[in-house]
Amino acid sequence: MNSIPIYVALAALLYGVYIFLEANLESFYVFDPTELHGFAQSAIAQHGNDTRAIVTDIVANLQNTPAKPFVNLDQEWIFNNAGGAMGAMYIIHASITEYLIIFGTAIGTEGHTGRHTADDYFNILTGTQLAYVPGEFEPEIYPPGSVHHLRRGEVKQYKMESSCFALEYARGWIPPMLGFGYADTFSSTLDFPTLWATTRVTGREMIGNLLKFKL
Repeated sequence: MNSIPIYVALAALLYGVYIFLEANLESFYVFDPTELHGFAQSAIAQHGNDTRAIVTDIVANLQNTPAKPFVNLDQEWIFNNAGGAMGAMYIIHASITEYLIIFGTAIGTEGHTGRHTADDYFNILTGTQLAYVPGEFEPEIYPPGSVHHLRRGEVKQYKMESSCFALEYARGWIPPMLGFGYADTFSSTLDFPTLWATTRVTGREMIGNLLKFKL
């Protein structure tokens, strides 16, 4: 009697693990979209268009939540090119199932959202974001205090016409999203120092959180 090939058994095992983890994703999250939206709205109400003060306020509030051990307080701002758009980001948290960043630009940008394996909540802090889906004839408009929820698997065109910053929270499977974040380096910018900085900080945070038993 022929035995099952080891690669078939391994594939079946990995698929079973994936199904189990997918069914229990909610148990791995330490951030809450509603709470994050509340922090963004409170900071905007207190600080208006002062983006730096808004960011400081949000990070301070995160120190009073159960997510505190998983928050990166070191504001290492890094350029980010993805989907043709360019801005800068501060990685507040990165793990296998979540990331939380401040993303934005002082001069505007436009690009492709990417089609991702996670839900993305884009909390506008300052400025305005526009979004577009095929078949529509008017843009979606997201002013300060609003949330642009890009659902898992969806895709849009987006634009920040001028200065715009957001608190961006993704929950789902984060590692498959990294390719989208890296692709522009190899196809366009060839900015390998920025690629290294992104890899170093993301890897440090993901591994550090795994060591804290945060998937």
